[in-house]
Amino acid sequence: MTRPDSQTVSGPGPAFAGPITENVARVLVGKEAVTRLTLAGILSGGHVLLEDAPGTGKTMLARALAVSLGLSFTRVQFTPDLLPGDVTGVSVYRPATGTFEFVRGPVFTGVLLADEINRATPRTQSALLEAMGEGQVTESGITHRLPAPFVVIATQNPVEHEGTYRLPEAQLDRFTLRLSVGYPSVEEEVRMLGRLQGEHPIAALRAVSGPAELLAAQAAARGVHVSADLRRYVSSLAARTRAHPQVTLGGGPRASLALQSVAQALAWMDGRAFVTPDDVQLAAPGVLAHRLSLGIEARMGGVGGEQVVREVLAAEPVPVESGAGGAASPVGRS
Repeated sequence: MTRPDSQTVSGPGPAFAGPITENVARVLVGKEAVTRLTLAGILSGGHVLLEDAPGTGKTMLARALAVSLGLSFTRVQFTPDLLPGDVTGVSVYRPATGTFEFVRGPVFTGVLLADEINRATPRTQSALLEAMGEGQVTESGITHRLPAPFVVIATQNPVEHEGTYRLPEAQLDRFTLRLSVGYPSVEEEVRMLGRLQGEHPIAALRAVSGPAELLAAQAAARGVHVSADLRRYVSSLAARTRAHPQVTLGGGPRASLALQSVAQALAWMDGRAFVTPDDVQLAAPGVLAHRLSLGIEARMGGVGGEQVVREVLAAEPVPVESGAGGAASPVGRS
């Protein structure tokens, strides 16, 4: 199957996503694919975990997207001594009035960059659960709504384990996508060095959208048609992860919902009013892999979640769509 990325597309989706992707490309060279997937995660109303080696551009991707979308941006460096209140906010006693006043934490923003999230203790990590899942913070029995839109982009280093706390499954499941930025090619790195000889391009980056436009785009993406056969395809992929012999805990219903939502966002960004199997397959590794708990034999054998997802995609028959949501029939993958 081929995607329409190389074709001329039009409509509100490409008109929204194109300028944002191009704007981010002024800062990150050769990272259009991960930019599009991260943007699809934001359009789905979800949160994104960027897991990669230091210096690959994780923080810069988050900053560039926040600026391009016209959202407020806050970066929190997660460390072992960080407390939950340092993220969500605390109630402070005011002697002049004899009352407690809630002082909002950095989570009250448009884009929260949780940098090196696995360096904070589980207690602090869990402080983000309510914010990510419900869009609110509860302190001293009082609920405070977060601004909309609200996005958490977290980073972590997958190879450094000293002084880190592994994200529990419940925390990982809150992230719609886990993505890797990856190293640039030699040619891309040469172009990057040329751009960064003087002032960093992030300093001159300007917004090409705004919060209202993003909220409208999220609503439009949710309206993209998903046929009954593709819903069954999404559910069958999640079920295959649960039945995989090397998996002890597979993707649950939240994984299926995330897979469908990201596929809808990708379709909308491509200017289509309906989801295709290509959209599901493109989204599947980032949506499913981090939600899988592998058995000890698989881990000792170097098997990763991405490999399991590839096997699941290869095994599950692909429905053949007959247009914008017409009847479909499954066929084996070639």
